[in-house]
Amino acid sequence: MAVKIRLTRRGSKKKPFYRLVAADSRSPRDGKFLDILGYYNPLTNPVEVKVHRDRLDHWIKKGALMSDSVRTLLKREKLSGSSAAKD
Repeated sequence: MAVKIRLTRRGSKKKPFYRLVAADSRSPRDGKFLDILGYYNPLTNPVEVKVHRDRLDHWIKKGALMSDSVRTLLKREKLSGSSAAKD
């Protein structure tokens, strides 16, 4: 089972809210996931990002790969100093 760290969309129409999750790469975007690693709210000013660093590091050590959007989000939020940016 290949694990990906990616965003899953929540919220209502035209009011997106995203969860950062660890999920099987074969599952759909909003489908079953293994663990919630944080959230991302693009509608607030400034953008609100909360990441559980210990859980993120745990999944990366187990071999999980980050999606391009998650990698970009973490770099932009200056969370790339940990092993999170090493992919």
